[in-house]
Amino acid sequence: MYGDPATIRTILTELGDTWAVVGLSNNQDRAAYGVARVLQRYGKRVVPVHPKADTVHGEPGYPSLEAVPFPVDVVDVFVNSDLAGAVADQAAAVGAQAVWFQLGVVDEAAFERTREAGLSMVMDRCPAIEIPALG
Repeated sequence: MYGDPATIRTILTELGDTWAVVGLSNNQDRAAYGVARVLQRYGKRVVPVHPKADTVHGEPGYPSLEAVPFPVDVVDVFVNSDLAGAVADQAAAVGAQAVWFQLGVVDEAAFERTREAGLSMVMDRCPAIEIPALG
């Protein structure tokens, strides 16, 4: 349910190529850093969203989703589950088309709210694993 193959394919291939990666910094030991690099390799524009607003992989960062001055298609969430619901709500507020909660990030109430708001959503999956599998 949280990783429906059709929804995964739609998010990765149809909903646009601008991905805000919430929690992405220059810390190369964090999963977000490597996942963002994979997304770039597959043609996605990766927008770092982190309180430090670092430039990562050549893209300037922003301290929040609201601060990003252009439309974002997908919000990829690398924060703890207890913080992820608020990020999903912000994604809907800024007009994103989809929310992606990374492996280990689960908030069932946020999943329901996000879907009810009309966004596609995947939870507890990793796009860096899923996108190469599309073939």
